[in-house]
Amino acid sequence: MTRHVILGKGPIGSTLARQLADAGGNVLVLSRSGAPSAHGMTRESADSPVRHAAVDSADAAALSRAARGADVLYNCVNPAYHRWPTDWPPIADAILAAAESTGAVLVTTGNLYGYGAGTQLMREDSPLASTETKGLVRMAMWREAERRHRDGRVRATEVRGSDYVGPGALGQAHAGHRMLAPLLAGRPLHPIGASDVPHTWTYLPDFARALTAAGATEAAWGSAWHVPSPQALTFRQLATLFADAAGAPQPRIRPLPMAAVRLLGIGSPMLREVFAMSYQFVEPFVLDSTRSQGVLGLTPTPWDTIVAETLAWWDSQSADSRTAARR
Repeated sequence: MTRHVILGKGPIGSTLARQLADAGGNVLVLSRSGAPSAHGMTRESADSPVRHAAVDSADAAALSRAARGADVLYNCVNPAYHRWPTDWPPIADAILAAAESTGAVLVTTGNLYGYGAGTQLMREDSPLASTETKGLVRMAMWREAERRHRDGRVRATEVRGSDYVGPGALGQAHAGHRMLAPLLAGRPLHPIGASDVPHTWTYLPDFARALTAAGATEAAWGSAWHVPSPQALTFRQLATLFADAAGAPQPRIRPLPMAAVRLLGIGSPMLREVFAMSYQFVEPFVLDSTRSQGVLGLTPTPWDTIVAETLAWWDSQSADSRTAARR
């Protein structure tokens, strides 16, 4: 049985853990608390192949001990935006050290920040040209992993996705709770920036499948890949798809101008970092996954399935909340 160790229990790490367990894998999820995810996507039971343990992700020795015997080590960590310059370097170094000491294939959950403003259509061979702080952090992380891979010290790959949508997309996801809750209630939507420029949305289950495929495909090691993602949609098109499928009123969209985001960022470190990435919300932000589909052997989930599965999950969450409220 393949032993999978996942560092991080957010939406991507939790989705990955569930998929790997359903496929018969032995799964260990490492996090600071060591508890199952708060939104219940990796609940642990006596007969569950998913186990949880506490570890400091910046402690290379502790992480190496916890990951001993792993066949694949998945980096699904995501520090708070405003702490990336301080938190990511020691975490990235510790994960590389753990991959080297255990011999596990290292699969890193990546994003598109490294390509930078003006790229608009991003392919795996697009230059990493970001001048923004978070993009520079991710560029440095990948280049170090790539260097150690070339030196034969680790077997590393990275899988890059765009803003995600789907079951488990909660919190600050642009197409998660922030969109679905007001949309289904008939309230106005307030996306950041523009609502009518094409944007790639990555389906969470597709992200997890791509991570698994990259870890199991030797031809993928040493390179970065894009998550197979469906055709780009504007925020308005995305919201309309969900409204039509749910029988909800047509979306009323009132974008939040970037000037307002900048002003709100005075008191919010998170929004300051969102403003720094403003190009993603006002210009085309499109991912091409043609090459990765061939290497990883995956195709993107079609939009009708994405919408149906996401709404079914959302309904189940609402039902759980109503049941809890009656107890």
